[in-house]
Amino acid sequence: MKMRQSLAHLEREFEEQSIIERRRREHLRREAVKRSRQRKRAAVERGQQLRFAMLMLSIVLTVVLVTIVMFETLSWLMG
Repeated sequence: MKMRQSLAHLEREFEEQSIIERRRREHLRREAVKRSRQRKRAAVERGQQLRFAMLMLSIVLTVVLVTIVMFETLSWLMG
């Protein structure tokens, strides 16, 4: 009788440990997926910031160039 109880107790503990391990593995997998998504999002954001900076630089350079050409043309026409 005592042997059966001991065996049943061991089986219950084994089952509980396997459940705990399964939950732990699922949690670790979810965390890994979450970190992966965060890294991808950060990489996309860095790329967007670079493109935005390049766009702003090209707009500013265009404005400066057009202004210079406009005043050079005006001085040529007036002079």
